Amino acid sequence: MTDRLIDSVIPAVVPSGGLKIRGDSGAAMKRPPLPLARLAPTRDCSTVYGLATLDVHGRVADRAVMAALGWVPGLRLGIRESGGLIIVDPDPGGVFRVTKEGHVRLPAVVRQWCGLTAGDRVLLAADPKAGRLVLHPPASLDAVVARVHAEAFAGGES
Repeated sequence: MTDRLIDSVIPAVVPSGGLKIRGDSGAAMKRPPLPLARLAPTRDCSTVYGLATLDVHGRVADRAVMAALGWVPGLRLGIRESGGLIIVDPDPGGVFRVTKEGHVRLPAVVRQWCGLTAGDRVLLAADPKAGRLVLHPPASLDAVVARVHAEAFAGGES
């Protein structure tokens, strides 16, 4: 079929003069531009994240996190609490070690400081450059998420 025949059978959907919106006065109005979405910032760090469940012996593990850190079974560790977070660093004089299965075992006193019990999920944040592992207990995550949500929903948006 030719274009002429198609045009006579199927009318044009968009007028050839372009789309114009006319108000009550009959004057052509321009459509406002569509809002642009704000893009999330790009990552500029090498942090590797994992989510692990604390077992009854206080052990947590995530293969990707441990691989990123390069930690091997037997590596001596220093474990401490700071601001509600659990900080784990390699420490030649440390009394804790990576288990033969590749787990980090949190001592009972640290679990108590952070209110952790068996079955709790913790966010693991590995910083390969610093060789450090930071564990975020649920209370820490609640505080962070509350701040982010308050900022995101400021102004009454839902």
